[in-house]
Parts: sequence; C-alpha cells; structure tokens
Amino acid sequence: MRRLTRRSAIASAFAVSACGREAASQPPGRPIVATPLKSIAATPVGACVQHAQIQDPAYADLFVRNYAQLTPEWEMKMEYILQDDGSFRFDRPDAIAAFARSNGIRLYCTTLVWYAQAMPAFLKLDGQGKRFADAYRNYILAVAGRYRGQAVGWDVINETVDDNGVDLRQSVWTRNLGVDEHMVLAFHHAKEADPNAVLFINDYNLENTPKKRATFMRTVERLLKAGAPIGGIGTQSHLDIDETRPGLCRAAMRDLASFGLPIHVSELDISLGAKPNLSRLPDLLNRQADLTRELAGAYMDLPRQQRFAFTVWGLRDNDSWLHARLSTEQPLPFDGAGRPKPMFQALAETLSR
Repeated sequence: MRRLTRRSAIASAFAVSACGREAASQPPGRPIVATPLKSIAATPVGACVQHAQIQDPAYADLFVRNYAQLTPEWEMKMEYILQDDGSFRFDRPDAIAAFARSNGIRLYCTTLVWYAQAMPAFLKLDGQGKRFADAYRNYILAVAGRYRGQAVGWDVINETVDDNGVDLRQSVWTRNLGVDEHMVLAFHHAKEADPNAVLFINDYNLENTPKKRATFMRTVERLLKAGAPIGGIGTQSHLDIDETRPGLCRAAMRDLASFGLPIHVSELDISLGAKPNLSRLPDLLNRQADLTRELAGAYMDLPRQQRFAFTVWGLRDNDSWLHARLSTEQPLPFDGAGRPKPMFQALAETLSR
C-alpha cells in the first residue's frame, strides 16, 4: 500500500507535466505544485543550508516542506568555529541546530577535520607534539560534543585523497599527527564526544575517477584495520552531465557499499558543464535528471540498513556554490524561483521506491 500511495502522489504532483520539461520553462508566477519530497522519499532526504538563508521565510518554508535532514554548508566547519586565539564561536551553528530541532529535521554535521582548513590557532602549535595533539582532541570533543544527542552523524574526515587519485593529501594534521594516524585519532575522539552519532569519511570524485575511488577504499580499509570507528561512507557526488558517463554512479555505489557500512550521498549537485548550450536547456535538464535517476537508483538498490541519507548541496539553483562561480549553472532540484525541475521529478520517482 505504501508503494502505491507514493506512486499516486508523484503522478498527481506532476500532472501538469508529462515528462518534466515544462518544469524548467514555466514562466514566473506559475509555480508547479509538487508533493513535498520528504513525504514520499523512502530514505532521509536532505540539503545544505547557511544561517543567512534560513532567515528568509520563503527559503525556510521550501526547505522544511521538502527536506527531512539538513547539513550546515559552512558554519560548522573549523574556519567558522575556531578563532585565532583558540576560542570557539557557536552562534550560527547553534542557530542552525535550533532551526533543525524546532522543525523536526535531522541535523547532519560537517566537518571536523579537513586538510583545507588549517587555522592560525593550530598553526601556532605546529611542531609542538603533545600540545598540538591535545588541542586536536579538545577541538573535536568540544565541537562534536556540543551537538551530542542531536547530530545524527558527522563528516569526521573530509577529502583525504589528492586529486591525482593516488596520494593522500598533506596538511598540518598529517605533519603533526601522521598521515593515517590523524584520521584514526579523529574518529576515536569523535566517538568519545558523541557515541551515538554515525561517523563518516567523506570525499568527492569517487564516481568520476575510479583511480581515486580505489585509493579512497584502500584508505578506509587501512583505517578500519587500525581500529578507527568509521560508521559510514560519504560520497559527495558533485557530478557533471558531460563528465559523469552512464554507469559510473552504479559502479561507484557498488564498490563503496562493499564495506557493508551505511552510505551517505552527501553533497549532490549536477553541473550542466563549463559551456552549456542554453538554447537546448530542456535537453540539458533532462540529461541532468537521467543522471540523478542513475545515482538515486543505485542508492535505493542498497540494503535498507545501508541507506543513511541522500543530500543535495543547496536548495535552489541560485543558492549553489557552482552558480556563484558560473551564472549558467543550474545544478539543483529547484530553480532559482523555487520551482521543481526535472531533477526534482527524478528524485521523487526514484527515492520513493
């Protein structure tokens, strides 16, 4: 009965569009009424937010209606929280957590350790052995511990594999604590801070670059053998309709699921390419939807216990980091006016299975 109900909901939601093409071309003032995604998805479905965005009632309403999980896009990263003098700033992270709690939305947090954010408070301790290690532990305990009991999961280690697909990234963390050792320590500290949160290792280009995926998987295997309490695998899934060939998403999902751990599609967006031919926009958006179906279908084919959540990296096209870099980008399920696109329909159809 549940399956039939979801199919009926999807059919009525898109009665105005036989194939979804009209969703991309509706003129302003004629929004398509779509069944809220979270009400039909058979898995937690989420998106990222920033503090300023949730102050906008229209944004907040669209988010709350459609998503059951949120990830702070920036304000739970070290760059925001850790001040130069070593103190912590939790004003906006707390406000985002409160927004999630008051709206019955799951809170997923990113990220505790990222090679790209070596803040002055840690650089001052570079080479100081125990002082550096103690500060590392204290930071993770303070941040992960603050949201203990609310956060359903954390990206503990983010983007550890170099873009060359072979090496692991070097950073202030590897220099002071060891390449694998800093990751093992981070997972243990996070587990101490919040024993019930699912702890993830997260990376990108795991679909597009099989060589990088293989290095990532070997790294996960080593960390597990070293006793790291890794609870899940995160694949960011920043895809591209030109670069992500058919079959790549399914192959990646199959490989990543081989550990038997929960999988989080953690930052999905799908680029229309560096120089999209916007005169063929309906075709581009339908190719985007097809790629969405492949990824979401591969995810939904996992055993239920391995489907942690499916997260898109932004609410509307204009909110995307990709759109900020290139104005022609339209990488998300909702357009800039909050109207559902063919990508939304693909998610609704596939995640409702």
